[in-house]
Amino acid sequence: MAYWLVKSEPGAWSWDDHVRDGTAEWDGVRNHQANNNMKAMRTGDRVFFYHSVNEKQIVGIVEVTREHYPDPTDASGKFGMVDFKALMPVERPVTLAEVKAEPGLENIPLVRHSRLSVMPVSADEWRIICRMAGTKA
Repeated sequence: MAYWLVKSEPGAWSWDDHVRDGTAEWDGVRNHQANNNMKAMRTGDRVFFYHSVNEKQIVGIVEVTREHYPDPTDASGKFGMVDFKALMPVERPVTLAEVKAEPGLENIPLVRHSRLSVMPVSADEWRIICRMAGTKA
């Protein structure tokens, strides 16, 4: 199993939206590196759901339920999407400031590549963040 983090503006698509829908597609990605990260996702991989912009915090965990497939909103045909199922909210949201201050997370892409919307998370980083969030996932 691999681990990931996806970012969404809560005004466009929030954790509550995803919980309401249960399973939903993650479409609209137009960055090649983020798209390549989605191509590497496999069914069952776990993913942190991060609210960007004003909140800047990890708020939930989703699971990949459908691997990369064409995104019908992309007229160029270059980009795809994956489907995620909402699993659980984190017990305590973990802010970007807390991630930046935590030893062991200094190399996480959330800090190093802050504009990337879909990024890998190592197993060690996953465990650290779950501990910070009070979540067993």
